[in-house]
Amino acid sequence: MPTVEFAVEDGIAQIRLNRPERLNAVAVVLVDDFLAALDATARSDARVVVLSGNGRAFCAGHDLKEPTPAGDSRARLDRLQDVTRRLRGLRQPVIAAVHGYAIGAGAEFALGCDLILAAEDAVFAFPEVSLGLSVTGAASRLLPLLVGPLKAKELLLLGERFDGRKAAELGMVNAAVPAEQLQAEALSWAKRIAEHPPAAAAMAKRVLDATTDLEPALELEVSHALITETSAAVAASTEAFRSRT
Repeated sequence: MPTVEFAVEDGIAQIRLNRPERLNAVAVVLVDDFLAALDATARSDARVVVLSGNGRAFCAGHDLKEPTPAGDSRARLDRLQDVTRRLRGLRQPVIAAVHGYAIGAGAEFALGCDLILAAEDAVFAFPEVSLGLSVTGAASRLLPLLVGPLKAKELLLLGERFDGRKAAELGMVNAAVPAEQLQAEALSWAKRIAEHPPAAAAMAKRVLDATTDLEPALELEVSHALITETSAAVAASTEAFRSRT
């Protein structure tokens, strides 16, 4: 079974994270399949993209029960950040439809999208600091742009969970809707965008992103991640997570 599903219908590409048994937590195979789906989107005639997750969550962050992959950590981290690069680089606008958990890397996947709709009871958090880790996915740049520097520091330093309603109040998502209406609302927005001339939508996306230089933030995040991932704090927090029953 692919860990990411991809389909195009009526000009709308649907990308669904598909590790429901692990709450769509991030593993190497999911990153590989996600990038393949984004590449397929770029080659398709889709005019807009809806990103969502199968099962009870959008994405619960990194799968800490997975063993740390062997090999070059920088290459692995760069590949993870390629998700953000390709989301931002697509000519098609991308709408994230977030339900259930959007924790850590999951929240960062959503931030990489152009529009974010959230279920009112969705659960967001940036727990990296509490685990001894570094943020990735350009959250260090995108989060302050959306909620302001002070609030971004609060969310990152405290690492507390907050729901979709709070995310909408903060300006981190476009709107919060009842969970049972989320997919219909996301498709409604997608259909409206798909009706627009695609070149105009692509140019609007490009010009709005033109002032957001993510590469310095992505590089600094990788540098910090390389430092933190071998720390005693990360080893302790990972072991504590894996020992949970």
